Order: sequence, then structure tokens, then C-alpha cells
Amino acid sequence: MTLFNREIKIFSGSAHRDLALRICNAIGAPLGDAVVSSFPDGETRVKINENIRGRDVFIVQPTCPPTNQNLMELLILIDAARRASAYRITAVIPYFGYARQDRKDQPRVPITAKLVANLLVAAGANRVLTLDLHAQQIQGFFDIPVDHLYAAPVLIRYIRQKKIYNLAVVSPDVGGLKLASAYAEALGATLAIVAKRRISPTETEAMTVIGDVDGKNVIMVDDLTETAGTLTNAATLLKKYGAEDIYTGVSHAVFTDTAHERLKMSKIQELITTDSTPVKLDPQCNITVLSIAEVLAEGIHRIYTNESVSSLFEINAELS
Repeated sequence: MTLFNREIKIFSGSAHRDLALRICNAIGAPLGDAVVSSFPDGETRVKINENIRGRDVFIVQPTCPPTNQNLMELLILIDAARRASAYRITAVIPYFGYARQDRKDQPRVPITAKLVANLLVAAGANRVLTLDLHAQQIQGFFDIPVDHLYAAPVLIRYIRQKKIYNLAVVSPDVGGLKLASAYAEALGATLAIVAKRRISPTETEAMTVIGDVDGKNVIMVDDLTETAGTLTNAATLLKKYGAEDIYTGVSHAVFTDTAHERLKMSKIQELITTDSTPVKLDPQCNITVLSIAEVLAEGIHRIYTNESVSSLFEINAELS
């Protein structure tokens, strides 16, 4: 074995095996041998085919659609590793599903993000490594350490390479102001906000723009898009306020078919996202997918070697 007599073992569920392989390549470790399939009745079947007693185990599994299936796979993998006497189990969740159910915004509704946190701890996870939570207070839902990393260094590096002149960073809603402000500071750009109201879970209405975008090239930044309603409506409004080229940078692109249809008809020139989840591509949409494998690999390496992960918490951090 290696450091402190603990060998690193990285396993993956079926949610995003390609990302797990890229993380393993960045670390220089093989992907662990585990069977993740289904029994004839639909129950999830997991079997770890190698010795992990006393090992430092990392399980890579975003809880993206099908959310419940991928979450159950993660919980069962954690339980299998715990019962196989792993030294420490880290759940690597690049995209944390149920994150938007983080509060009671109506009577008689659950706080499902807290429930998922409880399930992960009960299954046997010792710590969690995740990326761009929809609400940072979700870290407090866990009674175990949570390392919360950002996709921003990867997106900012790509945007800088494009050398977009006269740039304004726009938040498509008030809730994303802090994220947009960090991007604006890193890119040396001005800042604007689109005020919106939500009509339904899949529809929003952009109402007004706060800030100057007239004659500017715009990059809208957000943590998550599913139907692309917020982004496309905001882009239409920004054009009315005089914006030139419009780009979007999104950490998690959990696309539905509706998203592709909206993007085809939108004013968005390019949507930039990451491979935190498997991204559905459409040849008629200009979508650029950047890999966050290096970011997650660096987080895994620092956890494994008991080094500080705090520098990776900075939203404009540069990878070493």
C-alpha cells in the first residue's frame, strides 16, 4: 500500500462513468472494479469485486436524472464499501440533486435536500465532495465534512481565452448575484442583473435589466439550467436593452428536450458548461462542454493526502 498504509480506490456508479475515468486519469489511479446493474425486478445490484479493507474509497456519482435511480446506486455503493471495511468513504457528487428543495417555501412541503444528506450519512459516507451547490447552506445539512468546490476556474479560463472585449457579466436572477459578482471581478467586467418572476416550475418571465448592457458583449452565469427558460428569456430582454453577443456559462447543464428547442430559437450565441453531468448535445445548438475532472481530481488528491482543500474553495482559484 501507499501513504499511511492506505491505498486509494475510486469507484463509479452508472450515472457518469466517463467523468470517473477522466478523474482517474488525472490522478493516475485505475477505476475500481465494481458491478452496478439491476435485478430482474428493477432493484439495484452492486458488488465490489476487489479488496477495499482499510482503503480510502471515493465513489463518483452525480445524482442527475434519473435522479432517484442514481441516488439509490450511490447509497448502495456506500453501504457496500462500509460493510467491506473501507477505512474512509467519500461521496464525490459533482451534481447534487434535490438541492433546490432546501427550504419550506410553501406549507406542507419537505426539505428534501436535508433528507438526502441524512440518507448519505446513514448509508456510511464519512465526507462529501461536491461542486457548485445550488444553495451553499446545504453544507450545513450534513453532520460530516463537506468540501464544496467551484467550476468557475475552468469556465473563467475558457472565457479569458476567447478574449471577449467590452464584457459585462449578467446574473439571470437576483439569487445569482454573488456568483456573477465573482465572475465580474475575475474577468475585469461590469455587472448587471436581470429581474425575473417565476410563473411555473418550467417557465419564468424576465422583467427588467438592472445595470448597463447597451453595446456590451454579455456573459450570463448561473449554477444550473434544465429547461433553459430563465437564460433564453433573459437573453431576449438583454437584446432589447442593447446587448451585442450573448454567451452563457452554466456549471450544471441538466438538459431536457425543451431546453434544446428553446436554445435553438434563442439569442444565445454559445452556452458553456461542464461535464458534471452527462450533457445532451444537439447539433443545432452551440454548446461547449468543459471538463471539471481536474478540479475534482485535485480535491480527491488533497483529501487522500490530508492536505488543505481550502484554496480550492475560492471561486476564482487557479489549479496548481
